[in-house]
Amino acid sequence: MSAQANGLRRIGTIVNCTNAVMSRVPDGLLQLLARVAIAPTFFRSGQAKISGFSVNDSTVFLFEHEFGMPFPVLSAHLAALAENILPVLLVVGFATRLSALALFVMTIVIQIVAPQGFWTFHILWFAVLLYVVARGPGPVSVDYLIERAYRNRTA
Repeated sequence: MSAQANGLRRIGTIVNCTNAVMSRVPDGLLQLLARVAIAPTFFRSGQAKISGFSVNDSTVFLFEHEFGMPFPVLSAHLAALAENILPVLLVVGFATRLSALALFVMTIVIQIVAPQGFWTFHILWFAVLLYVVARGPGPVSVDYLIERAYRNRTA
């Protein structure tokens, strides 16, 4: 057997072993990690938009003059509300797919307003949020508990 064939066999063995180990990672863990990983990004942004229980004047100014949003006062309030509530819902796994979808749509708006961020972080937000929308919250979530209780009640 040639050295090249022997090297390919070793690489194949390493790939097979790696695949076998990685395929054992539970989907529920990945779903939880995705939810918890993306939430702080939006929550920190939401916290920066408010002082106490009201939206900062600087946030409204940004929405009006920097971002050119229609109805800047309403847009600023809705963004602050969404960015403070939806990440919390993601972490606890309540209304998870709807929350992730809303943040996905928000990311589309952010991409339109700030297109320079696409390859640096927006694409990562899109990927994580789409994963959560597609796969759901997983077994470590309020949604799962509700679904399980509903199934048991109807069975």
